[in-house]
Amino acid sequence: MHNSYDVLVLGSGAAGLTAALSAAVEGARVALFEKADLLGGTTALSGGTVWIPNNQPARDAGVEDSRARGLEYLASLSYGMILPELAEALVDGGPEYVDFIHAHTDLRFQLVEGYPDYHPERPGGLPRGGRSIEVGLVGLAELGEWADRIAGLPNRLLIRETPLGGGTGVLPADVLADRTRAGSEGLGRGLVAGLLKACLRAGVEISTNARGLRLLTEDGTVTGVEIETSAGVTAMPAGAVVLATGGFEYDAALVRDFLRGPLTRPLGAPSNTGDGLRMAMRVGAQLGNMREAWWAPAVSFPGVRRDGGENGLLASRDRALPGSVMVNGYGRRFANEAANYNAFGGAFHQLDASRFEYPNLPSFLIFDQAVVDRFGVLGGGPGTPAPDWVTRADTLGELAVALGLPGEQVEATVAAFNEHARAGSDPDFGRGESAFDRFPGGRMLDPDSPASTLGPVETAPFYGVRVESSLLGTKGGPRTDRTGRVLDVDGDVIPGLYAAGNVMASPTGMVYGGAGATLAVAGVWGMSAGRAAVRDRAVVSGVATDSVGDR
Repeated sequence: MHNSYDVLVLGSGAAGLTAALSAAVEGARVALFEKADLLGGTTALSGGTVWIPNNQPARDAGVEDSRARGLEYLASLSYGMILPELAEALVDGGPEYVDFIHAHTDLRFQLVEGYPDYHPERPGGLPRGGRSIEVGLVGLAELGEWADRIAGLPNRLLIRETPLGGGTGVLPADVLADRTRAGSEGLGRGLVAGLLKACLRAGVEISTNARGLRLLTEDGTVTGVEIETSAGVTAMPAGAVVLATGGFEYDAALVRDFLRGPLTRPLGAPSNTGDGLRMAMRVGAQLGNMREAWWAPAVSFPGVRRDGGENGLLASRDRALPGSVMVNGYGRRFANEAANYNAFGGAFHQLDASRFEYPNLPSFLIFDQAVVDRFGVLGGGPGTPAPDWVTRADTLGELAVALGLPGEQVEATVAAFNEHARAGSDPDFGRGESAFDRFPGGRMLDPDSPASTLGPVETAPFYGVRVESSLLGTKGGPRTDRTGRVLDVDGDVIPGLYAAGNVMASPTGMVYGGAGATLAVAGVWGMSAGRAAVRDRAVVSGVATDSVGDR
């Protein structure tokens, strides 16, 4: 290890790895410190999709999109919470990020065909998809000793092959065997592996079990970080620091004080305890978007992940399949089950003013045997039995009792739902009206028919699981400009301090534009922050700024 670095990066998700690579490409000496034992953060647990309007793979596939249309879409969902200059930075930076990744890594982005935006009928939205892209399979064997140090479990699928991306989730035996022998992986672990490989090749020095505690400053300029390891606390000087430490969802006090609604079950990396947020607050950073998160309903199941987090699944596709319905503790439906998970998460935050309670927590997903047979549930393929931790019963009334729900009300709710589903409509919540609603089942049925999401719950046995209020990460933190420079409470740049990913005030406000929007923010701001951390210092010192990154 050097005694000092040009750039220190804290965090090893997509934001941190991209920032480190970007700074290294600019010719900087870069060190990356990861608090946890495993690399990748929440990115390694994700689907690895990146949401980029007007991207190159979509253009090559003949998708009609534009910068203006992407900005129109975000503006239509803003509700005054998206700063126009940051929306422009995201939409402009997306295609630039694709070029950056293609130029400096072995990763290659591909279009996830047909994946609709999350609100595709809004102005500027794409009902037929075109903005969600993913990298191809990555061989982890080339990483040597680092291959076993990425969070998550091996996954041989691309997102387009998973149920979430419109596939079955089942590979032919010979294909699975070939990918297993080659150590090929997709999704978030594949993205992390490709970025990690590029960082190591570029000379980035990476340490795990190394936690950033507080920033070092001199005359208002950030000059390094205190790093805590098993050996103690070390003051690590640097020309610039990039915060990429993720959100604060695993810190109960920060969740209580900042988030807008109940959070009962985080899904991301348990190392997301707000370290970067606290570091930024101590040096006077302006905060933004603190109430928001990438909300999601989740299903817990027994066991613990490699990173120490409890096992859980994103309850996304299953609740949108024909033959499924969701009810609250009173046995009543309360939302469009097929809505995107961020929007659906808002249903958990609705307060009953009379009872002064959140009536939709807890909630329950109910589905029938036909769903299991036709589509597969909770990660399994078509015909695969439901997991043994799922509650099941021969009748809806018996299932309701087993789940602690009022049996007669559940039966009445399902009967009314079934009547409308058979007619292909949902007068209560409009399920099936949006192209996004129809996508999960549409790849196996007819994406233009409401029957791809609306179907009666009628084939015994019946199944039920508890669904909790969760999130993929928080979206609030220090405000940055479009290049990732952290701003103070007066709106001025804090010299030497940058931020990217979920640690920063998200440029998307309350919006989740489409599959991969979290990683788009991480990638674009990671690229910009790493670059700016080097170039700003060069400008201050009077050194010429032409570099590899300019060519």
